[in-house]
Amino acid sequence: MDKTETIPVTIEKSHIVTIGERLYSEAVELVRELVNNAYDADATEVSVSLGPDKIVITDNGSGMDREGLKQYFTIGSTFKKQHRKTPKFQRERIGEFGIGKFSSLSACNRFEIFTKKGEFAATVSFDKSEWNRSAEHWRLPLTIEAPEPSLADGTRITLHELSRAFDPETVERRLQESVPLKAPEFSVFLNGRRIQPRFAVGARIPFLEGTPFGVVHGEIVIAPRTHSDPAAAGIECRVRQVTVKRDLFGLEKLIGGETARISGEVHADFLLISSDRTSFITDNAEYAAFAQVMKRVCERIAHELAALRDEKENRRVSRALKEVMANIQSALLKNLEWCPAGFIPDERRKKEAAGAGHSGSGAEERPKPAAGKKRAKRPKLRQVTPSALVKKLKIGRQGLALIMDHFGASAPESFTEGEIIHINRDHPLFAREAENRERHIMHVSRLITQEIALMSHPRNARQAFERQSKLLKDAFSTAPEGEGPETRVP
Repeated sequence: MDKTETIPVTIEKSHIVTIGERLYSEAVELVRELVNNAYDADATEVSVSLGPDKIVITDNGSGMDREGLKQYFTIGSTFKKQHRKTPKFQRERIGEFGIGKFSSLSACNRFEIFTKKGEFAATVSFDKSEWNRSAEHWRLPLTIEAPEPSLADGTRITLHELSRAFDPETVERRLQESVPLKAPEFSVFLNGRRIQPRFAVGARIPFLEGTPFGVVHGEIVIAPRTHSDPAAAGIECRVRQVTVKRDLFGLEKLIGGETARISGEVHADFLLISSDRTSFITDNAEYAAFAQVMKRVCERIAHELAALRDEKENRRVSRALKEVMANIQSALLKNLEWCPAGFIPDERRKKEAAGAGHSGSGAEERPKPAAGKKRAKRPKLRQVTPSALVKKLKIGRQGLALIMDHFGASAPESFTEGEIIHINRDHPLFAREAENRERHIMHVSRLITQEIALMSHPRNARQAFERQSKLLKDAFSTAPEGEGPETRVP
């Protein structure tokens, strides 16, 4: 007959210290953990004092009584999971696993907790050397103190005998991204100065999407190039207002070298996080739903970034286009023999009409369409994207429209529909030339003159190239002083 026995489940006492030393490898994380514990305790103010030998973190939260201290030092306590909301402000609690208090052991040899709640006040000390001295002794010294009536409820944690240095700027940056500084009625002070949430300058993209597990919401910021910061780039992924990690979600493939311009935050409180709160558990349906939302958000970011580039380019090109078209019109005056019909400028057309014996007014009589014959419909302006540059120009009697838009990398660099010249922003050559202002303006001018040259129906490609070359030469070369435009007559 089988004999059933029992076997005890034990844990090495020194492992408690190991949790704090290894789980929180970065010393700055302990400050984050202790400040977030104060938030979970309904504190409205938390003061962090960094000194060379000790750190003091004080809050005005609810404090702890005797039972509260017992719960506080219970490893892996489920209290916060069972009580997701705080009693006073109904905050969504940040902590989950009940091991954050041991983060202090990653940077000091001894920490001390003083707490007051109502008529109860006490101090608990944790000394690593004392803790490891006896394998059987699992209790911490608790000193009951006489509460001062003038002292408000709250908790003060003091870290003594620091084993690591703390840089105030590093601590501030970490608290800005990992503490709910935007929460109502919650302030954090570092060495007497209040920490403000970071504010990024740039175009803002808010989003809100639902999933079967909960809402995903946030805001992305596209900073101007002058304000881009590679160190702050990335989207902060937050669970219950605390940043777990920063990620780009594959934006590198969509926007290339412009990732330094992207910052912002996304909130998804339903995501499961690792025990050290530095990453997500990704092999589950919750994260898969979250990843699908972020894929759509990234596509929107890429689209918005392209639109911003277009707007900047539109402003740059629009300023120069007026001068460019004046130069091209001047060049057409010098090349009337193959100037497209209707492109002869008004001044020259009136002079020619007067010289040919027309009415003294110099106005040319426009031929009337034959009876029963309808006018040919002009093609409509076709914009592919809202950020397309549309420019209506007038050369002589004929209107000309220019559209710079996205037609795809495999589409022609430029093409004409009736009186509309289309220039393709996606063409690799156009994208390369757009990086330099002077080359970009000359490139746009080359495409315009190319299409105008083709409008005059040259006999062959060689003649089209010669006409375009002559137009560009006459448009951008300065005539000697006192010499007017050439007046060749067809």
